[in-house]
Amino acid sequence: MANFIDRRLNSKNKSTVNRQRFIKRYKSQIKKSVEQAINNRGVTDVDRGENITITKKDLSEPVFHQGKGGVKDRVHPGNDQFVAGDQIKRPPQQQGQGSGQGDASNSGEGDDDFVFSISKDEYLNLLFEDLELPNLEKNQLDKLIDYKTVRSGYCAEGVASNIDIVKSLQGSIARRIAMTSSKRKKLQELELELSLLVDDKLDHIQEIKNLKKEIEIINKKIAKVPFIDTFDLRFRNYTKQAVPTSKAVMFCLMDVSGSMDQATKDIAKRFYILLYLFLTRTYKTIDVVYIRHHTQAKEVDEQEFFYSQETGGTIASSALDLMAKIMDERYNENEWNIYAAQASDGDNWADDSPRCKKLLTENILPKSRYFSYIEITQRPHQTLWQQYKEVATTTDHFAMQHIKTVEDIYPVFRELFRKSKNKVA
Repeated sequence: MANFIDRRLNSKNKSTVNRQRFIKRYKSQIKKSVEQAINNRGVTDVDRGENITITKKDLSEPVFHQGKGGVKDRVHPGNDQFVAGDQIKRPPQQQGQGSGQGDASNSGEGDDDFVFSISKDEYLNLLFEDLELPNLEKNQLDKLIDYKTVRSGYCAEGVASNIDIVKSLQGSIARRIAMTSSKRKKLQELELELSLLVDDKLDHIQEIKNLKKEIEIINKKIAKVPFIDTFDLRFRNYTKQAVPTSKAVMFCLMDVSGSMDQATKDIAKRFYILLYLFLTRTYKTIDVVYIRHHTQAKEVDEQEFFYSQETGGTIASSALDLMAKIMDERYNENEWNIYAAQASDGDNWADDSPRCKKLLTENILPKSRYFSYIEITQRPHQTLWQQYKEVATTTDHFAMQHIKTVEDIYPVFRELFRKSKNKVA
């Protein structure tokens, strides 16, 4: 098998353009592989791209072949068996043609499927194109900007309380040295000359008098240079630095009662993976809170959330109660963008379903950006679905969908997060 590596520099955008052209050409095959790759990932596993496989039959292109029959001109190496004009019999057709699809290889190896890697950004773009986070109008990053005051050097003007004494004195010293350096140098020369005349035994009264007068004039000029000037003053400068609020928390709620088998939990896991991947496109920091419940709710880690075995009945309100408590204690709605996804097979104690509706409408939805509920079941809907349906009719940022099989996960996800056609630009 031969490996071809494109080593052309990206400075002229050759490799980049070719790569994007290839992805565009085989977009349908690549998207199919991307969607299938979701099944093999953990919920928070978004730090890598993906290896995409395109089958050979999808890469095949039309080529010209020589058909049977016809007159063909050949050039053969010289030999002692044939001369010009001799007719050569057609070689017999190979027997035992295999029944497989694909071409034979003279090296004993067949043609492999084409595999290449896409980056994390390419992976997410292909997976979530044409999707958006609902209810983002009032909480977009460019509108959720906090400002903090930070030091930003020094300036020549400012209020008295911001004066930097050390910096101002440094400027004063530098100014005085620059303005008096030539005078001080001249002063040293005159003082040296004066000392020589004084030590000389000859009479230099007039010259000494003149030197003293000149020294006095220079000292007066040096003294006239002010110790500090308004030009020397330096003020601490402060500016406001934008700090985008890009924190989000994702609550994963799941029923783990006896009616929820492992296959149903795996379907829920894939939905949570999609939601987490989708949130990473908008938010820089994402916390994930796992809450599992039967008759009682508990916050757990990812491993226990998906694979721990539980039995018992179902009281869904226990999970909503715990979620509301965690929101109040750790995730203030003014600092965090709160998203939640609840997965269940629909079973719930009948008298508890109205309480679930009340908890949603009064305690959770007013503080949340979006809440999605998926019901994974083959059976008719029960009381929990009916109560949630009433919430969905009156609340824009609450959505619910029904999932029957694994194949429904991605279409349902796209339905929950599809772009609004009536959105104003």
